[in-house]
Order: sequence, then structure tokens, then C-alpha cells
Amino acid sequence: MTKIQRMVLDVLKPHEPPMLDFTQALAELEFVEGVNISLVEVDEKVRNIKITVEGNIDFEQIKEVIQEEGGSIHSVDQVVAGEELVEQINTPQD
Repeated sequence: MTKIQRMVLDVLKPHEPPMLDFTQALAELEFVEGVNISLVEVDEKVRNIKITVEGNIDFEQIKEVIQEEGGSIHSVDQVVAGEELVEQINTPQD
């Protein structure tokens, strides 16, 4: 099976737990090499966050941790797979 090296997720999470705890919960997964969580929008009841995870990713485990922390995946916005990380390149249409 092809190695998924990076995944970017659009996630809705409640105000609690704090983002620091949410990030640490994901970073503690054995296969995770790094996690970046950015706040996108704050609503009355939830926060919209962008999660970038790098490593030899197991999506089901990521999803499980997000759900355990009270979050839900809104969309998968980027997946990078293979032996090397391939960065997105802007084209004239961008």
C-alpha cells in the first residue's frame, strides 16, 4: 500500500479541549512526525481548524483521535502520497 505522507483536514471542534491539547493528542500517535493546527474561524459553539499531519499516516487513527477529542472532519483538503513529498506548484490559472 502507498505511504500517505501528508494530509490536510478541515475540522470542526468544540471550544474545549483547547487547541494545544488537541494538537498533542494527534502528535502522540506513533506514526506522526509533525502536526500543525491553525485556527480558521471561531463560531459561537465551534472552531473551524485546519490540521496538517505528516508521517506515515493512518487516516483511521487520525479520525479516531479527532472524534475522541470532540471534533469532526468536515473535509480532506490535501493528501500527499508516495516516497517523496511533492509540493503543490502554482500555475498561471492560480
